[in-house]
Amino acid sequence: MTGDKSVIPDEVLLTKIYEIRGHKVMLDYDLAELYGVKTKVLKQAVRRKIGRFPDDFMFELSKKEFEILRSQIVTSKSGGTRYMPLAFTEHGVLMLSSILNSDRAVEINIQIMRIFTKMRQLLLTHKDLLLKLEQIERTVSSHDDQIVVLFEYLKKLMEEKEIRQEQESRKRIGFKKDDK
Repeated sequence: MTGDKSVIPDEVLLTKIYEIRGHKVMLDYDLAELYGVKTKVLKQAVRRKIGRFPDDFMFELSKKEFEILRSQIVTSKSGGTRYMPLAFTEHGVLMLSSILNSDRAVEINIQIMRIFTKMRQLLLTHKDLLLKLEQIERTVSSHDDQIVVLFEYLKKLMEEKEIRQEQESRKRIGFKKDDK
């Protein structure tokens, strides 16, 4: 991969990252599609090297988790699956590049790692701002109502921005005009 040319738009990759069991994960069928292999092939490769995928790298969704996920994404991408999808954490996705030896898998994994890093940086920045606001708020005397109102307004703006970012990261339906 050269320069900033991405194999797949970051926006597409972001729509394939879900939060399950408190972890940011990607599902086997999405990863297989990104790598250009069948889900069955990806799962077979993982099962052959299962020792590389402890529970904090990969886990199988329960039927209930899968039903909740399907209801959130409206349709079942995997059709009538016989087996529950595997969910890969950031470390699990990274480990996949060691068992899938294609150039495409390596390029996609590099891009996914960059997205996970950006997500962590955004979360840390957001948390730092809230902590600083709370520290400043504590130092302000309680009788100064205008400053208290200002802090409440800033917190509200930050929450609204977070909601907008979450909505923007969801899958969009329809066609996207290509700028090229």
